[in-house]
Amino acid sequence: MNEVAASPVDGELESVSLVDLAVSRLTREILSGRSDPGERLVEEQLTRRLGISRAPLREALRLLAQRGLVEHIPRRGVRVATLSDRDVRELYELRDVLERFAVRSAVPVRGERDLAGLRAALDQMREATRAGDRLAVAEAHRAFHVALVALAGNRQLSTVYDSILVKLQLYMAINLRREAEAAQPLDGVQRHERLFEAVAGGDPEAVLATLSGHGARSYLG
Repeated sequence: MNEVAASPVDGELESVSLVDLAVSRLTREILSGRSDPGERLVEEQLTRRLGISRAPLREALRLLAQRGLVEHIPRRGVRVATLSDRDVRELYELRDVLERFAVRSAVPVRGERDLAGLRAALDQMREATRAGDRLAVAEAHRAFHVALVALAGNRQLSTVYDSILVKLQLYMAINLRREAEAAQPLDGVQRHERLFEAVAGGDPEAVLATLSGHGARSYLG
């Protein structure tokens, strides 16, 4: 049975599962590049296409705005979020700082168990690459880096870092097809395998050197 909650928008009962499904569907559409940055999201069209009422849709859009994937524009409604060149540069700079702090805090790891998250992300990456699912590949890349930063054991750091990667994935969404055509399918897997080996080797300087050559301005790299 679906869990329900009173809607803060118009008093209707809304299904929490419908909100989750709408968030998942719209996130995939945005991050796959099907919806361009700046594209207006029209409520009437979305309710018909998703088969839900306005209450769960508006809650879904609110949650997407919290993640930085959509923007509410006064008197103009909701649109897919945009990032300026300065935004992207600053996000990459912040990502680099947080990764370096995490590596210096966490490497060498305490044991094989700490590498489980990295191994799982690598497995997902290989499977998505074989399937040719570009969005799943990008998600696996993000999961790998999230697992790397999580080794530091700092929850606030992980939360901030994850939000940065979601925004960078939004930026890269419009280039998913071009990136896939320009690179060999296994290039990304091999780069992350080298990074995994550096982490398992236990030398933080080797990990940082590998990160530096990992593709400083290519989120899919």
